[in-house]
Amino acid sequence: MNTTTHERDVVVIGAGPAGLTAAHTLAKAGKTVTVVEARDRVGGRTWNGTAVADDGTPHFIEIGGQWISPDQTRLTDLVDELGLQTYQRYRKGKSVYVSPDGSRHTYEGDRLPCTEETEAEMDKLIALLDDLAAEVGAEAPWAAERAAELDTVPFRDWLARHSDDREAIDNVSIYVASGMLTKPSYAFSTLQAVLMAASAGSFSNLVDEDFILDKRVVGGMQSVSLTLAERIRELGGDIVLSSPARQLTWSGVDPTTADEANNVPADVRNGVPDNGAPGTVTVVSDKVTVHARNVVLAVPPNLYSRIQFVPPMPREQHIAHQHISMGLVIKVHAVYETPFWRDKGLSGTCFGGGRLVQEVYDNTNVQTDADGTPVEDTNGTLVGFVSDVYAEQMWALPEAERREAILSAMADYLGPETMHPIAFYLSDMAAEEWTRGAYATSYDLGGLHRWGHLQNRPTGPIHYACSDIAAEGYQHVDGAVRQGEAVARTIIEGL
Repeated sequence: MNTTTHERDVVVIGAGPAGLTAAHTLAKAGKTVTVVEARDRVGGRTWNGTAVADDGTPHFIEIGGQWISPDQTRLTDLVDELGLQTYQRYRKGKSVYVSPDGSRHTYEGDRLPCTEETEAEMDKLIALLDDLAAEVGAEAPWAAERAAELDTVPFRDWLARHSDDREAIDNVSIYVASGMLTKPSYAFSTLQAVLMAASAGSFSNLVDEDFILDKRVVGGMQSVSLTLAERIRELGGDIVLSSPARQLTWSGVDPTTADEANNVPADVRNGVPDNGAPGTVTVVSDKVTVHARNVVLAVPPNLYSRIQFVPPMPREQHIAHQHISMGLVIKVHAVYETPFWRDKGLSGTCFGGGRLVQEVYDNTNVQTDADGTPVEDTNGTLVGFVSDVYAEQMWALPEAERREAILSAMADYLGPETMHPIAFYLSDMAAEEWTRGAYATSYDLGGLHRWGHLQNRPTGPIHYACSDIAAEGYQHVDGAVRQGEAVARTIIEGL
């Protein structure tokens, strides 16, 4: 039971990059703010962690999101503003591709070593998707002329309509399905896939791993949130950890909605006037109660229902929120005595569409020494990804079998040395109570064009901010930062 009460201009629920950016922007403008966070840390889905070796030696890893691409300019600027440093992902040497027949190929450049026929089919599909991304855009895909058409066709079906080359389809779908939305390509719409491409500037950008997976933050992406938290506290803001928001009182009721005959009390099922304007809100969390004029709901949409809204949300929000769900992916961390693949002239970059581990990258870490100089670890680290149905299969296995299966799949790319890491760790965001999946949320088939227009529209004094509902930077930290700033500016103007 909490015993502390705050009177603030704004209360922020969620201390990930979106919530902290919102709070920081508000505090810099002189507004009083309290952030309540369910976890015992800041950072949300960015998380600096440790993989412990058998001998007890700890090895730094990034359990959550970590990369910055060149188009993510707002995040890049923020990293500079916070005094943090970045470094490029290692990419020297040849990459590895495992074809559907299991044969292994090494190659250079950005062209997978497929047959000329498959390469031509991939080029055709990518060009078509580039055209769609330009047509639909990232700001309001639900308003595009062909939104309903594209949103009611599974991405896999759309690809099959334009090509009968299974290898080409697998290789193109990987960049959205297992690589981003972490759902099978038959489980989300073509419109959802096009939004993913448009948010990155084009589908061609998604295909270019040197673009999408360009830079990392020295010391880990969570450093952005940790530094923002320090700045917020310096400006007089409060961040209350281990304090889930349980109840949000936010509006008066509409008396005309009462149904006395059936004992149904009045609510706001039809919505409220003045969406976005300041009002009177009360957030009750485990450690603090906050009275404020606005609230920023800075958690992924799949967690909105963890809060009791008083009165209940309007019916359109009730329905929409049930059709947004997290994907599922296992981020694999394997630490080795040395980056042995480099000695073989390999970059550590590996692809295999439709395989258990479809992507592998050199993820060797860079941290600062006592003088603040960035220094690369002497150990080598590989990161791999096991997505959607494969992730379900792996979590169903006993731990030893799971480890053997995943490392064997990675060894198909890089050789038998891959089987013997000194530390091994699987990121399990699906088991996190306050995340429940990864990387982010997306709509059910047909949901984006029906309810997408609601996701950024305030509900009375409730504002929404997270990477899951971003345009530029959708599903990335950059999108979270943009969302947090945009919501804060709207609130500042209203206050």
